[in-house]
Amino acid sequence: MEYIKLGNSNLVVSRICMGCMGFGDASRGQHSWTIDEQHSREIIKKGLDLGVNFYDTAIGYQSGTSEQYVGKALKDFTSKREDFVIATKFLPRTKEEIDNNISGQQHIENMINTSLKNLNTDYVDLYIYHMWDWLTPIEDILEGLNNQVKAGKVRYIGISNCFAWQLAKANAIAERENFAKFVSIQGHYNLIFREEEREMVPFCKEENIALTPYSALASGRLSRKPGEETKRAVEDKYAKFKYDSTAERDNLIINRVAEIAQNRNLTMTEISLAWLLTKTTSPVVGATKLHHIEGAAKAVDVNLTDEEIKYLEELYVPHNLAGVMAQNKPSAANEKHVWTTGDQKIVK
Repeated sequence: MEYIKLGNSNLVVSRICMGCMGFGDASRGQHSWTIDEQHSREIIKKGLDLGVNFYDTAIGYQSGTSEQYVGKALKDFTSKREDFVIATKFLPRTKEEIDNNISGQQHIENMINTSLKNLNTDYVDLYIYHMWDWLTPIEDILEGLNNQVKAGKVRYIGISNCFAWQLAKANAIAERENFAKFVSIQGHYNLIFREEEREMVPFCKEENIALTPYSALASGRLSRKPGEETKRAVEDKYAKFKYDSTAERDNLIINRVAEIAQNRNLTMTEISLAWLLTKTTSPVVGATKLHHIEGAAKAVDVNLTDEEIKYLEELYVPHNLAGVMAQNKPSAANEKHVWTTGDQKIVK
């Protein structure tokens, strides 16, 4: 395993971050394909054995059970808290909180306290703003996060699902107010979805902000040939929403991944992640089977040639934004905004 400094922080993380959205009680959230605690522990243990020290979860994953599984396993399998870097994410305010005048600062304090309890730890290394809350001023969010940094509950802050202008605005405000700044961005980025390259990637390179993309394997599509099915491929409705409309074009690229993998006697996972590792700090790679994290770890040692990189990239065509990023800012006339994260439907 290789390790790298996470942007402008002092965190040293493995080049592979284990994504823990697949861990949690399948009866208590958005996803029916998540795995139970015993199997989650086996995969976390394998990750640690392979040198993975970076683990990403969220309070919204399966009603907090992902955080619970991850926290307990890491505590059981490591001798010191410093042995691992844990990231978790908080949700926007709910309609009920807004109606009850719960501020962004109070909301963040409530969220971090719940996550710390779930994770059974005194602090998180990286606390991530899961998605932009259009109805809460960014100044309120930043001050709330800064309060938790000063309280010692959070070491550094990151952001997910935002535009480059939002990240630039937030960090400019943070600098002006002497608040903690975002040191990482967890965006949607992989070989068949490269819209982050338009503005986010060059901005982060200029500002030394770490790229820790999610959906690194496009919900498994970049690790198997078109037509091959898994439980998640069949049941993951959110992934279908993100990728099914562009499947015909994307499959051309996926076939090239399979071709290079066969020529080099490697897996498609290794080729897809080797490409992403040339672009980012530490991609978030989900794992629900042991071979998933094994393949991800092997990718760190794969070096693609310039010709192979060009061959993988040249068929890409622009994609429409999907998921949270496709949501529009609520208008003054209709301040309802709806999305679903974990098992919580948020209406604004």
